[in-house]
Amino acid sequence: MNANNLDPAAQQQRKAYYDRIGKDSMTPLWEVLGALVPHQPKSPAVPHQWKYAAVRDSVMEAGRLISAEEAERRVLILENPALHGQSCITQSLYAGLQLIMPGEVAPAHRHTQSALRLVLDGEGAYTAVDGERTTMRRGDFIITPAWTWHDHGNLGNEPVVWLDGLDIPIVRFLDAGFAEKSDSAYQAVVRPEGDALARYGANMVPVDFYQQPAEPTKVFVYPWERTLASLRAIASGTPDTHFGHKQRYVNPATGRSPMPTMAAFSQLIPAGFETRPYRCTDGTVYVCLRGSAEASVAGQSFRLGENDVIVVPSWHSHQFRAGPETVLFSYSDRPVQQALGLWREQRN
Repeated sequence: MNANNLDPAAQQQRKAYYDRIGKDSMTPLWEVLGALVPHQPKSPAVPHQWKYAAVRDSVMEAGRLISAEEAERRVLILENPALHGQSCITQSLYAGLQLIMPGEVAPAHRHTQSALRLVLDGEGAYTAVDGERTTMRRGDFIITPAWTWHDHGNLGNEPVVWLDGLDIPIVRFLDAGFAEKSDSAYQAVVRPEGDALARYGANMVPVDFYQQPAEPTKVFVYPWERTLASLRAIASGTPDTHFGHKQRYVNPATGRSPMPTMAAFSQLIPAGFETRPYRCTDGTVYVCLRGSAEASVAGQSFRLGENDVIVVPSWHSHQFRAGPETVLFSYSDRPVQQALGLWREQRN
């Protein structure tokens, strides 16, 4: 019987019962069962776009208001409009635009949260991970794995901006966050640039190296020029109707995601090509690195230009239509969902 059909006396009796058990920190499941066990995902997050040209001035203004040393990380969080105050772009993912000015150092620290960087704007900066630096070039996908020491510096003459993606909400949900600051602002260089890529990223690994599946990749930079060359090399074939030409980044030593909590992808959509509607349970953050495209997300339309960011929440149907040849980078929480047997997709 629907509770709305109960007579007033019965409704009052139930309310009194709920109030009474509430004093013992209990609540009736039948009042919330539909929300707890939905027929399909109903994400509270909403689709949203951040136009880089529109927000860049605000990012640069932060550089005049606070130093990288004072802020520790000078970042403007990309907060989902439906999740205000929660510092997340989906319920499980964080995103932000980080700025480092010429001559600055974002001081060394480490934390249990995994992080990725996608370089968007400017030249001359570097990221250092456990004693090895890598020069940051536009389009480079860079990882700072969980609990690795990392710092950033800008040896160039212009501001540098990159997108930060972290699993902060996942770690926060599990109450498993730890962080530590270094005594030094930056790490001593103990290996030459490119060492990790040479040791672990050339279809070879050191003879005595064995890695557990959950451990993050030793390769912490995936250069844009290699990504683009790989996509272009396969683009002569027939594009997938739902993705165009899409590749996922992997840990070369295991074939798994570079990070245990986040997956990353790059896809090339040929000029004029329109992907078919697709949805999946992993809410996804997309960045347009090259070209432009029309994105349709659950009936909403967005025009993506270079460096624009868009979020597609869980189980929201979406498709892209490229103008010129377009390259999109994306990241999501797919590894977590797959490890738990939760991930689903639907191709229309």
